[in-house]
Amino acid sequence: MPVLDSCKSRTIGERETIAMMALLMALQALAVDAMLPALGRIAADLGAADPNDRQLVVGVFLLASGFASLFPGALADRYGRRPVLLSCIAIYVACSLGCALVSSFEALLVMRMLKALGCGGLAVLPAAIIRDRFSGDQMARQMSVISMVFLVVPMLAPSIGQLVLLFAGWRWIFVFLAAMGVAMALWVGLRLPETLRAEYRQPIRPGVIGINMLEAATNRASIGYVLGGSLTFGAMIGYVNSSQQLVAEHFGAGALFPLLFGGSALMMAAANFSNSRIVERFGARRVSHTAVLLFIMVSALQLWFATRPDETLLQFMPLMVTNMILIGFIGANFGSIALQPFARTAGTANSMHAFLRMVIGSSIGIFVGQAYDGSARPLATALLCAGMLSLLLVLFSERGRLFRRVLPPGAPRPIVLEH
Repeated sequence: MPVLDSCKSRTIGERETIAMMALLMALQALAVDAMLPALGRIAADLGAADPNDRQLVVGVFLLASGFASLFPGALADRYGRRPVLLSCIAIYVACSLGCALVSSFEALLVMRMLKALGCGGLAVLPAAIIRDRFSGDQMARQMSVISMVFLVVPMLAPSIGQLVLLFAGWRWIFVFLAAMGVAMALWVGLRLPETLRAEYRQPIRPGVIGINMLEAATNRASIGYVLGGSLTFGAMIGYVNSSQQLVAEHFGAGALFPLLFGGSALMMAAANFSNSRIVERFGARRVSHTAVLLFIMVSALQLWFATRPDETLLQFMPLMVTNMILIGFIGANFGSIALQPFARTAGTANSMHAFLRMVIGSSIGIFVGQAYDGSARPLATALLCAGMLSLLLVLFSERGRLFRRVLPPGAPRPIVLEH
């Protein structure tokens, strides 16, 4: 079914909508992962003092993205998805060019923060647009497809950054990001209709926004999944922040690092593709609850290997890839379950959820990255703690019951015969 614009002059199919939303979210991922091969050169050229300071190029961006997520949803619930989305892309382009022109490491961090603050809608609005059209396990399926496409970008981004470095300096990576932003702005401007129903538009009143955000942050059926997803996301960001030092330097992967990192992202994409195929059959709760339990088991094994003095790359990578695959089954399902109670305020709710997810996740990621001690122990400890706490939070939201199936409104219910 195509989505129709109010003026009926613009139509867009379901597949194109999903591809567009995935690539919009991928702009954020590209702004993170394309930097990874260049972090050493950036730190050296701009005079960063501590070797771990290079991680802040990623960490500051993600933390600021969390705070930026608070605002676009409420604006989009009032003025519509399109104008807010296009404004965020414009800021993305301008600040990418600003990053290419900085002359100090501190200025780069400030520009990265401004870029993240300006383009927070890129993380929030795609899910709200999908929620405008779908609900329940069907939404989980669509979000899985988006996550699959979205994860191809982290797979390619380090290689793209490495390719740029072969022919030009690291500043041209930011020029490339600006060009991608321009391309997405043209696509959105020409093809995307407004998906917010006129009767769902919310007034811009602090009291109304505050009530909607408070509901999104306190709804018991939702908040456990938001916080649980934030923890596993944070542990993964800890891996992203320290991956160049851990994999390329400590484990000696060297030039193979972009391929290993990209292969891990490819496995996550495959997990999201598999999830999109099975989630409507088994339900988002059953799939994600099983993934969390397996995540805990793999993380415990990962921590055991990390405490050994002779851990090798061949021991570390298969377990890390397995956990990333399991996060692929956790993330999209947790996000869709968390949004199910919020049909009329999907933008504001997803803003609050994205804020919590990004601030908590990036803070954990910065902490784990800065705790890097030349081994995989800090990362493995974070993974295990994140998995165990996520399970407890899910149990809170589900009132102690796992694996139950919640059918969407209007779905046929099983017939119970009484004797």
